[in-house]
Amino acid sequence: MQNDTLLRALLREPTPYTPIWVMRQAGSFLALAQTPELACEVTLQPLDRFALDAAIIFSDILTVPDAMGLGLYFVEGEGPKFERPVRDEGDVARLAVPDMAKLRYVFDAVAMTRKALAGRAPLIGFSGSPFTLACYMVEGGGSDDFRRVKTMLYARPELLHRILAVNADAVTAYLNAQIEAGAQAVMLFDTWGGALSEAAYLEFSLAYAKRVLAGLKRTSGGRIVPRILFTKGGGAWLEAMADSGADALGVDWQTSIAEARRRVGSRVALQGNMDPMALFAPAEAIEREARRILEAYGPGPGHVFNLGHGISQHTPPEAVRALVDAVHGASVAAHAP
Repeated sequence: MQNDTLLRALLREPTPYTPIWVMRQAGSFLALAQTPELACEVTLQPLDRFALDAAIIFSDILTVPDAMGLGLYFVEGEGPKFERPVRDEGDVARLAVPDMAKLRYVFDAVAMTRKALAGRAPLIGFSGSPFTLACYMVEGGGSDDFRRVKTMLYARPELLHRILAVNADAVTAYLNAQIEAGAQAVMLFDTWGGALSEAAYLEFSLAYAKRVLAGLKRTSGGRIVPRILFTKGGGAWLEAMADSGADALGVDWQTSIAEARRRVGSRVALQGNMDPMALFAPAEAIEREARRILEAYGPGPGHVFNLGHGISQHTPPEAVRALVDAVHGASVAAHAP
């Protein structure tokens, strides 16, 4: 590979600088994501414009429940919805791991993008975590309070465990198929795990993330495929997450990267953790914040610079360029032997 900096950083190997990548989910652009040629084109666009150290496949976290037949659609201003949410025993009993052929468009996009990248940067595949997918499946869409899924969690935990078991098997198969198609690292987005109590997080979210991570293909093409786990709002549980089987943990902007590094030690790499809204500030402020985060992490391997969540669609392109240049420029000294 011409640039394998990200892969080495995720495995805590020495790198000449801190690698950086950013992401925006497909969201209401699902039709675009379902056309491999267009998904490939959109995935490559940021790398054509900025000196990023990785591409992440243009897709959405709800592809798996959509393939389960729940009827995904989008409402303007409201986000994703499911026509057939999973609410009662009958719904849960009918749930099954989908035929991966229904997700062929994702794997085709991965293969096409990997070929088009031609080694200039690695390609990241991803999925929503079993718990995060369950939130959307039970709620029928997004939620402010997760009342339905939390009611199921406390009143009928066996139903939620059944949903999560199916989801874990589906996500494992889905990510392995992405690895087989050419993904060189994979990421599990646990967007809503942070909405849980500690006890509920460990039982209903992290346990099933561990199940997925344990089932993933470890190598592809003679190289280790790094596994990244990100729980938004999960800063309180970093130690438990570090023992999940992940190679790297995503850290949101509410967690100090210095404190996170102190707590996880050398067990995992860390990815994060800039507030995406900082990119609406002037270039000097963006550069200052990037340097602050790099200095907080300190010298040594195992840091991937990233936003603490997805990039806003309203972010000025010149802000991304300022960030990438700042991270690359300021991090060289910290990685000097």
